[in-house]
Amino acid sequence: MRLNILFAASTLLIAVFSITVADSANAEQLLSEKSNASGEVRSKIHLLSEVQAQKTSATYLLRTPRNQNFVPQLNGSRYNGGNPTPVRSSRETRPRGWLRNALPRQVTSNVVSVTNVKVNTTDKGIELILITANSVKLQVSPKKEGNSYIADIPNAQLQLASGDFRQEKPFSGIALVTVANVDASTLRVTVVGETSTPVIKLFDSQTEGLVFGVTPAASTVQQPITPEQKPPTEEKQPPIELEVTAPPDTYRVPNTSIGTKTDTPLRDIPQSIQVIPRQVIEDQGAQNLSDVLQNVGVLQYGPSSRIVDNFTIRGFNTRNTYRNGLLDRLGTFGNLKISTTNTERIEVLRGPASVLYGQVTPGGIINVVTKQPLSQPYYATDFTAGSYQFYQPAFDFSGSLTKDASLLYRLNASYRTSEDFTDFYNEERYFIAPVISWRIGENTKLTFDSEYLNLKQSTSDTTQPPGATVLPNPNGKIPRSRYLGELNDGYNQEFGRLSYNLEHRFSENWSISNSFQYAFINLTGSASLISSSLNPDNRTVSRIKNIYLDPVSDNNYTTDTHVVGKFKTGSIAHQLLFGFDLLREINPKFDTIQRDAGLIDVFNPVYGQPLGSILRRFDFKTKNDALGIYIQDQVSIANNLKLLLGGRYDFVDSEFTNFLNSTTTSQSDSAFSPRVGIVYQPIEPVSLYASYSRSFEQVIGTAFDNSLFKPRRGTQYEVGVKTDLFDKKLSATLALYELTLTNVLTADPINPGFSVQTGEQRSRGVELSVAGEILPGWNVIGFYGYTNGEVTSDNRIPVGNQLPTAPEHIASLWTTYTISKGDLKGFGGGIGLDYVSETVADLANSFRLPSYFITNAALYYQKNNFNVGVNFKNLFDTVYYQPFGNDTRVVPGRPFTAELTVKWEF
Repeated sequence: MRLNILFAASTLLIAVFSITVADSANAEQLLSEKSNASGEVRSKIHLLSEVQAQKTSATYLLRTPRNQNFVPQLNGSRYNGGNPTPVRSSRETRPRGWLRNALPRQVTSNVVSVTNVKVNTTDKGIELILITANSVKLQVSPKKEGNSYIADIPNAQLQLASGDFRQEKPFSGIALVTVANVDASTLRVTVVGETSTPVIKLFDSQTEGLVFGVTPAASTVQQPITPEQKPPTEEKQPPIELEVTAPPDTYRVPNTSIGTKTDTPLRDIPQSIQVIPRQVIEDQGAQNLSDVLQNVGVLQYGPSSRIVDNFTIRGFNTRNTYRNGLLDRLGTFGNLKISTTNTERIEVLRGPASVLYGQVTPGGIINVVTKQPLSQPYYATDFTAGSYQFYQPAFDFSGSLTKDASLLYRLNASYRTSEDFTDFYNEERYFIAPVISWRIGENTKLTFDSEYLNLKQSTSDTTQPPGATVLPNPNGKIPRSRYLGELNDGYNQEFGRLSYNLEHRFSENWSISNSFQYAFINLTGSASLISSSLNPDNRTVSRIKNIYLDPVSDNNYTTDTHVVGKFKTGSIAHQLLFGFDLLREINPKFDTIQRDAGLIDVFNPVYGQPLGSILRRFDFKTKNDALGIYIQDQVSIANNLKLLLGGRYDFVDSEFTNFLNSTTTSQSDSAFSPRVGIVYQPIEPVSLYASYSRSFEQVIGTAFDNSLFKPRRGTQYEVGVKTDLFDKKLSATLALYELTLTNVLTADPINPGFSVQTGEQRSRGVELSVAGEILPGWNVIGFYGYTNGEVTSDNRIPVGNQLPTAPEHIASLWTTYTISKGDLKGFGGGIGLDYVSETVADLANSFRLPSYFITNAALYYQKNNFNVGVNFKNLFDTVYYQPFGNDTRVVPGRPFTAELTVKWEF
């Protein structure tokens, strides 16, 4: 009842906020315009000759380390589905080829997209950097008005989701910096000095864009202007033309929101986080989430890598999949395969995350960030063909629906048909994802996001018994392609998501965000499940047939509202986050029968056998509600010392109705989850950190005495170091952790058939991850993890047994190089290496799966707006098997495949 009331109150609050937010935005705009008045002229702007003399040297750009501050997007970030995510260069929001090749419309109109603005501090002032989408000539027309330096760029447009850029007091002596669009083809840069006009020098950067070097002028006493005096006259300078080189493609993403729900540099978060940008996805030709996550040591397990997504992080199985910061309960329901068609990047937060995200498994969470609208026209189409009759055409369109770019859209769609290495498998899927972004006012933005997928898959369980695969058998081994189900097995799946994200900035320091998502899934079909082991004849396995009598459906509603505020207590800076989230998940009917499907000979299968007797019947519905209230404070004690404090209280209710015996049971739990972390930076590019965090997960059921089970609790201690190398082009993280899971169910030693919560499991390990650019055109992303996962307390499993799906060693490396000059310009290639050590199949450690080493490769060519590439996966056709979880079935790995992709941007 209390959650029903809270849902209603939340809906009313959102409605009232939506009505009043536009008026608040207008008032904010009037106040902002009043505060932008400038003073008198007190210094002379540099001449063109002075500017050109400076651009012959790069020492100005290299003389001091830089503190990166990415463009605020309604309080410092661009939100996606409720969580802020950093606005990176256009390379991250567009597929490969965008930076190197201007769109035809840009070429004909000469209007250049400025996709990002950065403010870096130096020893003398700041560097204001305009990041452009391609290499073009920018014509800068500077002038002075009062204390203001104003530079109009008539052939450029600012392309930020929130509109204009504004930063107050970035440096002593500099009052204000703004970057704004004057009209549809003119960009204006304004720098206001506190007492006089700052000194400006222009530079062209081959790695970032157009640089305004800003140095505050010497302070002078302002004298009031008497009526007899004339106001200062406007001073103009001749236009300046500089060649600006676009930033190179890179695998490094310096900022994220997944760890704090605010746009925060990775180096300032006391927890290990990896971000995989779109560039990696395209270079590898990754079609599924599991293909991408192997880059950061996240392993796939489950019935088939093409049917569902199940992963292991730090030794523990996880289904904690999020989409734009909101829990993807469809993933929890069935973990159905996520396509990368609409994926912009993937973020992995390692370790307990309940402080911000509620009940989760302790290993970590995975957040999929989807593509967002662009203000400049972008049109791309591609076609992929590959092994096993794989064909996939797709398109990606984006742009503005209005002249002032207040209403933007993006539309991604794809169609896929394929077979696979498993006998009799085929699939057909239709996917579409429209997005609309509406900038209601200067400080308010509303984004509507949706996805729809219709998927038909034949065959189901692709597991195989270990006795005919990884263990000796007198009859030999069965091929990887052997299917042991029935030919009429398969699923018809339909699911979709509808969401919105509303953001409003009250001031430069305070903002609010509200996100909501409705998701549904409908599933029909049947599946044959094989037994775990061979019968004594070493040839046959038993099978069970699951038949869905009615469509299985799942509906979930998720909302998150939080406020972010920045303030100071003395010399200590705070960024405060507080909010709440609500979840309701309803599975209205699960009506299924299990029938005996008979034996099948794994070496000589005969399909089409008649079904046997009914073994079990399920007919139930479930409902889950959750409320979480959280608070977090990011404290900057000093420039090099930061503290992260957070806490959350959760209330969860679950209800189970059994239609077979007309009974309903319910269970309510609550839990508090804290997090404490500290970051110390002895030198600017190095961060030392330590953290403590906890997680919880509800456990349904009762013990022998009818007492409810308590939530499982994860507790982690982590220390590490993060560093930026090669002038912040390559980032690395080294982490050491201990993660313990308590309240694990184990057999009741006194009352057979019941369980007690005295079990405990622990994972200790070391992880090293790197991502970025080593040399121009040479990118790399890599990971190594050592995991010691073991049972530390149990009434049935021997203490010291290794955790399943937790190999001791995981290593991956993917690197690419693109030739940027000469006759071979545009040619490139990549090589990838993946290693997984021996893995146990179950908690009993009944047998081990052998280690394996896989090689992947890619070749591609890019010219203007045309891209063609070929990807080779499992290049040497390594035979390997993956675990199924705490089960003795195994899953055959994919053999050698090749895919050719042709892409055209226009």
